[in-house]
Amino acid sequence: MNVTIQDERNQIARKKMLDLHDVRVGKVPQDSPWLRSVRLHYTHDGQSKNWDVIRIHDSVCIIVFNTSRKKLVFVRQFRPAVYYASLPENQEAIDIERHPATLGITLELCAGIVDKDKSLVEIAKEELKEECGYEAPTSSFKQIVTYLSSASASAKQTLFYVEVTDDMKIHPGGGDESEGEVIEVVELSIPELKDYMRTKEVPSPSSFLHGVSWFLLNKSEYC
Repeated sequence: MNVTIQDERNQIARKKMLDLHDVRVGKVPQDSPWLRSVRLHYTHDGQSKNWDVIRIHDSVCIIVFNTSRKKLVFVRQFRPAVYYASLPENQEAIDIERHPATLGITLELCAGIVDKDKSLVEIAKEELKEECGYEAPTSSFKQIVTYLSSASASAKQTLFYVEVTDDMKIHPGGGDESEGEVIEVVELSIPELKDYMRTKEVPSPSSFLHGVSWFLLNKSEYC
């Protein structure tokens, strides 16, 4: 895949990511396909307690390393939940000038939810192709660990590692446009990644930090 084509695709994705308008804050409908909130009632250590729980989809995430150019492959995208964390409380209409879309853009591992009747490795393979544009056989994926995606949400996430080459790049990636995905493919060298990790505030989820830490500890031949 030509680097210029990838850069052009990323520029288009970035422009779409920043095109944010008409933000409103409302209530989550009970029939949401993405999450469900419940109040758990229980007796623990002789005391009656309540706890509010969010159930979300299980997911997979992938550490992707391009051995041709010795770079890790990540995705950058706009995350509404991250954006919401920067917004003022009890305000329905949001001023985009004061709260631009950049507040919700994150750098993440390639990932996807488990919402198909397929194995985890097959879902990981599909996400790698869809988001990053690489076609890799399932045999090249190494399952690392399954862990809680969040202490406050009822879901698990499974981490994979895969090595790819330039020859495996079959299209620019960018996600499924039919589902409204807008994704920028980002490649970082090891020094660039370490510089990013040294910043005081990292706009990345904990799965990114865990995956990167695993790579730096277990793939020292590349570091």
